[in-house]
Amino acid sequence: MTTEGEKTTTPAAEAGHARRTARRAVAGRLSWGLADQAASSISNFAVGIYVARSLGVTAFGVFSLAWVTYGVVLNVSRGLATDPLTVRFSGVPEASWRGAVARSTGTALGVGAVIGAACVVGGLALGGRVGPAFACLGVLLPGLLLQDAWRFSFFAAGAGRKAFVNDLVWCVALVPAMVVAARVGSVAAFVLAWGASAAVAAGYGYIQSGIRPRMTRARGWLREQRDLGYRYLVENVSLSGASQLRAYGLGAIVGVSAVGAVRGAELLLGPFLAVLMGLSLVTVPEAARVLRQAPQRLGKFCLLLGGGQAAGALLWGGALLLMPDRLGELVLGGVWHSAAQLIAPVTLGVAGAGLGTGAAAGLRALGAARRSLRSQLFASACYVGGGLGGAAVAGTVGSAWGVAAATVSGSAVWWLQLRSALREHHQDSIPEVRTP
Repeated sequence: MTTEGEKTTTPAAEAGHARRTARRAVAGRLSWGLADQAASSISNFAVGIYVARSLGVTAFGVFSLAWVTYGVVLNVSRGLATDPLTVRFSGVPEASWRGAVARSTGTALGVGAVIGAACVVGGLALGGRVGPAFACLGVLLPGLLLQDAWRFSFFAAGAGRKAFVNDLVWCVALVPAMVVAARVGSVAAFVLAWGASAAVAAGYGYIQSGIRPRMTRARGWLREQRDLGYRYLVENVSLSGASQLRAYGLGAIVGVSAVGAVRGAELLLGPFLAVLMGLSLVTVPEAARVLRQAPQRLGKFCLLLGGGQAAGALLWGGALLLMPDRLGELVLGGVWHSAAQLIAPVTLGVAGAGLGTGAAAGLRALGAARRSLRSQLFASACYVGGGLGGAAVAGTVGSAWGVAAATVSGSAVWWLQLRSALREHHQDSIPEVRTP
């Protein structure tokens, strides 16, 4: 019995309210992911455009080789340090998160120190135009990797705002560093400016979190996470390593200027790639939350995620195809004419990658490391084969179309693996029926 003025709620109404609250929470976390990646991508986009306009297509190709190498090392760090963190320590109690972050960021620092030393030695031995850029990259790798580790740590805790502020600090520090680099006018100077400003943001990440990275605990972290970490390492390195092999091979087959043209086309897709990368920061933690709270919705979540990204890429690429040459020259300078003919295949490749990331997030959330590794190895082999085979047949344009075809094929394999993993998870979750 209720008295006048009292309000009653039905279970259905309470459930609806809970769903709306959950959706708002997810939207909030995704929004911070997009905002954070916007800040990060604006800095990367500004560096790329500035170098392209300042140094020309050949020097921009040298810078792009260093950039691609950084991408490989970054994926080593993520596979060993932050990918296991986001899978196993998203939405956990703070004490557990803090302990994991100390070990994870220490691992990222260790990776940067070891591979950075190798880059310095290799750069000094290589010399020429490429060597100094690689030597400078090696010096700054620990700071670059630590800054990235803080971002993933904050997103694992659902604190995307802190990741956004950290990347904003990087953007602010980048401005005076780029002014100094422009006065020097070399590729190495731009690499130093970019990496040093990241180190500033890495230091601020320590202030934000109050957590000291523990390099001495890195070995323990690797041992604890070896069932996921080493598979993610191979998976991530196969992805970025394929990109690096394609870049090196394209430079050898066609010329370093071809690497600059490809990078220029990718820069034109920069604003959309910001969205793609921003979502990637939070997709695995969000997919893990969906799996815990409503596992039957994981497939739909991944499909909406991947399909939305693919559609967005196609729309953005269509707009680029309509862009007049005068505007393109204003953005990329002399790189525009080489990059413009690559817009269509690069757009198709990005759309295929966006579609595949939805399935990849689902496999990561399910902890199906073996299936995700299998998918990534297939996709990477196709990427290298398509990129270099296309370059041998039809130069830079052929390489771009070969990569586009490979990316779409790889996406299909990702979704086939996710479908099988979801079926296995559903079967494992059905309680066994016992007969008397």
